[in-house]
Amino acid sequence: MSILSLTPKQKRLLDYLQEHMASTGICPSLRQAANDLGISHTAVAQMLKLLEQKELIKRTGRYQRTVYLMNADQQPSGIHRWKEVPVIGRITAGLPMYAQQEYNGSTVVDSDVYKGSSLFALTVKGDSMINAGILDGDIAICEPRQYAENGEIVVALIHQEEATVKRFFVRDDHIVLEPENPAYESMRYNFNEVLVQGKVIGIQRGTEAMQRLHK
Repeated sequence: MSILSLTPKQKRLLDYLQEHMASTGICPSLRQAANDLGISHTAVAQMLKLLEQKELIKRTGRYQRTVYLMNADQQPSGIHRWKEVPVIGRITAGLPMYAQQEYNGSTVVDSDVYKGSSLFALTVKGDSMINAGILDGDIAICEPRQYAENGEIVVALIHQEEATVKRFFVRDDHIVLEPENPAYESMRYNFNEVLVQGKVIGIQRGTEAMQRLHK
């Protein structure tokens, strides 16, 4: 669909989306778009629906909050390869810590690399996974899961209250959570003591870790 078919108001919204995504890498919220453009939330929602009908954008995710700008091949434009992933708390890469479930902001990831629609992120605390390249202060990008294959790095909930990130192994009568640092011992648990919460599929280097690496 050609942008020549747009009304001035629709073109203004499309230009706004392009500029905002180019500068920030993420889609503005409905509230932010309404405030920036000086129009109502309802007007923004209606124009987004029309832009989607004209195949200039694509909306996905819960409540269709994720907006992709479409290119001439009807594929998401390179300008919007990014999406926000919620950071839901901290998790240890050392001794287990209490599993915090509060929302703690978000991080932006490349949607071409991280394709899941329900990803979550956790800030790593501790150094037990340093040989796997996971440092204190890093952000672990996770795919929700309640199972794991041997050798995968997972987020595991222990005794329904302590969360940790470790390499996962199933033995005949128990589970082993293996660190990637010889200073820490492997942890052995009964099957009913461990619940896999997700698989770690990527790491974003934390600011503090970057500073330590460059000292």
